[in-house]
Amino acid sequence: MSIKENKELIRRVYELMNQGDIDAYSKCCAPDFVEHFTDRDLSSEQTKQFDAMFGVALKFLSVTITSMVAEGDKVAVLVTWRMKHTGEFMGMPPTGKKVEMTNANVFRIAEGRIVEAWNVMDMLFLQRLGVIPK
Repeated sequence: MSIKENKELIRRVYELMNQGDIDAYSKCCAPDFVEHFTDRDLSSEQTKQFDAMFGVALKFLSVTITSMVAEGDKVAVLVTWRMKHTGEFMGMPPTGKKVEMTNANVFRIAEGRIVEAWNVMDMLFLQRLGVIPK
């Protein structure tokens, strides 16, 4: 795929999420997909489980791509998530607070599917929820 097509795939994933298709991300991933967090790697199935848990605790409101660059088979994005704390999360009962979180992601794409992703989360939103001290 071309760089342009790779960027379009990532844009499409976030557009589908904004339309309420919570499974859009996993639908665009290859079966052997791996997501790299700063503290662990998750398989495709583990990523689905994590997303489901996260989605129960933090109701997704919207996501906005603030920056995107691509080279070769990789696309890097900065995204801002807007969410509402609607369920128990990391021991914190629901607060109803609206929070924002910034993520930096790098996606590797092969044959029109996301095969690998690196995810760096802005953990300040945990302070805003009161889960961790300021």
